[in-house]
This record gives sequence, C-alpha cells and structure tokens, in this order.
Amino acid sequence: MQTINRFLYGPTPEERVRAWQAKLRQESRVLDREMRQLDIETNKARQTVKQLAKKGDVKSARILAREVVRSNKQKDRLSVSKARLGSIGNQLSQQLAMAKVSGSMQKSTEIMKLSNDLIKLPQVSQTMREMSMEMTKAGIMEEMLDDTLNVEEDEEIEEEADEEVDKVLFELTNGKLGQAGTVETGLPAVQVDDEQAEREMERYREQLNGLLSG
Repeated sequence: MQTINRFLYGPTPEERVRAWQAKLRQESRVLDREMRQLDIETNKARQTVKQLAKKGDVKSARILAREVVRSNKQKDRLSVSKARLGSIGNQLSQQLAMAKVSGSMQKSTEIMKLSNDLIKLPQVSQTMREMSMEMTKAGIMEEMLDDTLNVEEDEEIEEEADEEVDKVLFELTNGKLGQAGTVETGLPAVQVDDEQAEREMERYREQLNGLLSG
C-alpha cells in the first residue's frame, strides 16, 4: 500500500525532508574537505612567504601574501556556507514537525533566503538549485526569479586584499615586511635565485587559485 501511495502521490513529506537533509550533509562534508585542503595549501604558502621575505624578495612575497589573504577569506566564506547548510537542515526539521500537525509543509522565507545565498557558492550551487526547485514544488519556497539565480563574482575579496596584504606580511615576517615605504631598508641585501623563487611562488599561486576558483 505504501508503494502504491508513493507511486500515486509521490514521496511523503518525511521522505522528502530526509532526502534533502542527506544532500545537505553531503554538501557539508564537501565544504569540510575543501577547507582542510585550503588550510594545507595556505600553510605551505605562508612558509614560502617567510622564505621569500628572508631572501629579500619583497615583490614575490607580496604577490603570494595576497593569495594567502584571498584563501583566508575563501575559508571564511566556506565556513559561513556550511553553517547555512546546517540552518536549512534545522528549518526542514521544523517544517516536518509542522507538517505532522497541519498535514502539509508551509512556505519559509528563511529557507528561501539561505538557499539564495548558497546558490552563489560554486561548490554547492548545482545541488542547491536542484533542491530549490524541489522545495518550490513542495510548497516550501516561492519560485525564485532568474536574476536571483545569477551568480555574481565576489569582488570583495579583491577589493579588501590590497588593504590586508601589509598586515599579513607584517604578521608572517615578524614585522620585517609590512610598510611599503620601509620594506627595502628593513631587509639585508641577499642574493636571490630569482628563477627558483618564481617557480615556487607560481606553484603555490596555482594551487591556491585552483581551490579558490572552486
């Protein structure tokens, strides 16, 4: 009988919620893995910044420090997104509890807002688009407008990176680097293997950019 009902009427509210929550947990694990990988690559890049600073290669140190700033911001963004996934899961549990009383799930502006924000994150965008359409059909969300679904570049990372670079360099090099006007006089003149330093810096930049681009 249950199989016949599912065929005629589709999944029950409880089955729908459990399926959505399973997807949310899966996406949360994806974000966890990416944050761990970001930590690994960022720590490697930090060590390289210190090495470049000790060699007196200020230009390369500043370039790579900018990537460290961007990766830190990306990790923050992933962490916030993971929390949003958890919030949607909790909201769905509340919807299920209400459905057991009223017989149907109700529209939720909170779920819609959280889903909207998550659609902009490339790592979970496809899954959240699919879930949003399913939840719209189930009556939990209003249909989102096309312009809401457009993914915009997060320009804040680039805009704020320049302001943070000096602070990061100061922190990573124990104050040896940080003030653009005094950097050159604060370091000893050391012979630098430009080609080797450039290769090493570019390798970490590519690794970080690969993670940041999702």
